Amino acid sequence: MLNSVTVDSDPPVRRTRLSHDERRRQLVGIGLRRLVERPIQDLPIDEVAAEAGISRGLLFHYFPTKNDFYAEVVAAAGRRVLRNVAPDEGESGAAGVRQMLERFLDQIDRRRESYLALVYGRGAVRGDEDLALGLRMAVARRVLDLLDLSESDVEVVHAWVAYVEDRALQWSAQQPSSRAGREHLVDQCARALDVLVVNAEPADEPDRRP
Repeated sequence: MLNSVTVDSDPPVRRTRLSHDERRRQLVGIGLRRLVERPIQDLPIDEVAAEAGISRGLLFHYFPTKNDFYAEVVAAAGRRVLRNVAPDEGESGAAGVRQMLERFLDQIDRRRESYLALVYGRGAVRGDEDLALGLRMAVARRVLDLLDLSESDVEVVHAWVAYVEDRALQWSAQQPSSRAGREHLVDQCARALDVLVVNAEPADEPDRRP
């Protein structure tokens, strides 16, 4: 009589039960990773749910609509950009602004296509038309804090951030062998800010005579 041989099977995979907030963060994190590969409007909800190990229907328990999920991913991506361009803790003044400039250029150079899709991908997410303005304003306010500028300068600094973004996008689109050096571009952008707000002459008072 042959002895029976018992073959141990792999133990069942135990899924970790996540809280409501943990599951939302997990799903947004998956969306962020995939946003690097494709625009938000091309992000399949089914793939996100499958990677999280849940059904498509359950995903909508955490986000009522597809646009709600997309909006959360886009907002998280915007916060990540702001973290990536922030200067080191303790940096201030011109040195802090220069560090932000360098990191902003590097961010766009490394992630040009995803940055364009994130900031200029109109029509994919409800309210995404405000994302570019929101990012620029957040960067502008950090510059105000670094240079101890007044609130009256915020509109000018906001316009300067848009200028820096445009220069960075143009620069990153060029072949490395033909584009100007990174430090040269940083110098130009820093000088532009100096002209606009740091060393700007105060405007003459308007003539109020009748």
